[in-house]
Amino acid sequence: MRPRVVCGIAAAVALFATACGSSGNTAGSGGGAGNSASVTAQAAPAGSFPVTVADCAGKDTTIGKAPTKIVTSNAASLEMLLRLGAGDRVIGTGFPPGKGTLPADLAVQGAKVPVLGDKSIPKEKLLGSGADLYVDTFGAMPMMGGATGPTPEEFSAAGIQHVYLLSTACAGTPKAAKAPRTDLAGVEDDIRRLGAVTGTAARAEELVTGMEQQVGEVRTALAGVPADKRPGYFVFDFDAGTKQPVAVCGRQVANAVITLAGARNVFADCDADFKPGSWEDVVAKNPDWIQLAVRNRGSEEATRKAFDDAEAFLRSFPATQGLKAVQEGHFVRLGSEVTTIAGVRNADAVRQIAATVHPDLVKNGR
Repeated sequence: MRPRVVCGIAAAVALFATACGSSGNTAGSGGGAGNSASVTAQAAPAGSFPVTVADCAGKDTTIGKAPTKIVTSNAASLEMLLRLGAGDRVIGTGFPPGKGTLPADLAVQGAKVPVLGDKSIPKEKLLGSGADLYVDTFGAMPMMGGATGPTPEEFSAAGIQHVYLLSTACAGTPKAAKAPRTDLAGVEDDIRRLGAVTGTAARAEELVTGMEQQVGEVRTALAGVPADKRPGYFVFDFDAGTKQPVAVCGRQVANAVITLAGARNVFADCDADFKPGSWEDVVAKNPDWIQLAVRNRGSEEATRKAFDDAEAFLRSFPATQGLKAVQEGHFVRLGSEVTTIAGVRNADAVRQIAATVHPDLVKNGR
């Protein structure tokens, strides 16, 4: 992998973290392969403790009481905690959300969370933070510094319990799913697990129910679309650079989003989450639709310009200007955060993509 591509993927991951691995099937979803990310919290009645959760290797951690001082590795887990109503207990984060990356209703509270590291939190700062819980989105992903983080013994000595977002942290582990992800059950499991761990299980169920309802409406609307009529779909990660495109593969949460939206990820067959590719690969796939996946620039004007720049590149670049999607102007302007990052907004992305590629069947995409 060339350095330029590594930097591009790292930047995309850093904002919220890549989503890897899948969870069990949901009715009508197309069937995702099960793995350790489907492990949910084991607890007494909702809101009670102790709560036992597992890591990617299946090792259990038991939370005896609701944490009061939480540190998050990045903005993905921070957003989940804000949505769960536990944001007032977050005392620090790494990879803070950039301006405009959090929804407006969460942005003010999110901006108040102290930043312990612009990227990965330094080990000494994390261990000295006073936290009683660390929510880890990265696990042992070397690119994000996970391999050099505190050891279990160091966490224990500091009085910090360590839990993971399994739908993201299990990337590259031996138990990670090998089949393409086709549903959002792993993301929903993470929301439920964090709800159990923080004593906000009821709110977690509300969030999951909302996601399932939104995705269910899309699934019902698209029930009559046969598999061979699903349009080919390519996620163009403009921020990863234009010299070498990055394929969003089958193990990425975006594959589930695309599938549920009634489209077909043209790179679903690569056994990874992200993979450096070539423009020759994209041309060979000749997608029907291309998502201009840019990150929020902090203002509508700046973000719109980024979308414009991504489209202009595809229209002017010799290798892509003849693609079917480019010729027909079939572009989906949808931020990478809601597509490739595990979270509640994945369900919003399903509806938005479906409303764009199947406008006669799905309405009100935005």
